[in-house]
Amino acid sequence: MKIAVFPGSFDPITKGHVDLIERAHPLFDKIYVAIGENSVKSSLFSLEQRLTWLKDVFRDNPKIEVGQFTGLTVNYCREVNARYLLRGLRNASDFDYEKTISQLNNIIGKDLETVFLISRPEYSHFSSTIVREIIKGKGDYKPFLPANIEINYSENN
Repeated sequence: MKIAVFPGSFDPITKGHVDLIERAHPLFDKIYVAIGENSVKSSLFSLEQRLTWLKDVFRDNPKIEVGQFTGLTVNYCREVNARYLLRGLRNASDFDYEKTISQLNNIIGKDLETVFLISRPEYSHFSSTIVREIIKGKGDYKPFLPANIEINYSENN
């Protein structure tokens, strides 16, 4: 069984994330879309909110499971018997960063392979970081997020 993990903060999930997962879907028997909790990185949205969004976006796809983990991604991959990591590349900077991480994961993950998909041009210019800034600035975030995602953000979030 070919199992992949697509790790991220998904703070929030974007159309770019969804596109990558949908394009990777035929390559794997199961994809875990997993929120990695990073102790040094603060999130705009709660873990519960992000999990709810992910479950809602992928509710009709039995090959996609939503999960969460703390610690190293390779340990989570071992836990769910995944031999593949799925990552998206928007530009050369992403490639340089992701290449290094994939090589380290391959060593410490004992042959864990990373599969890269190039972002479609219409999604390559934005990231969760940029979308968070749009949300905090009270801009129109809807072009960047899946249609069923509603955000109720206030300064008290």
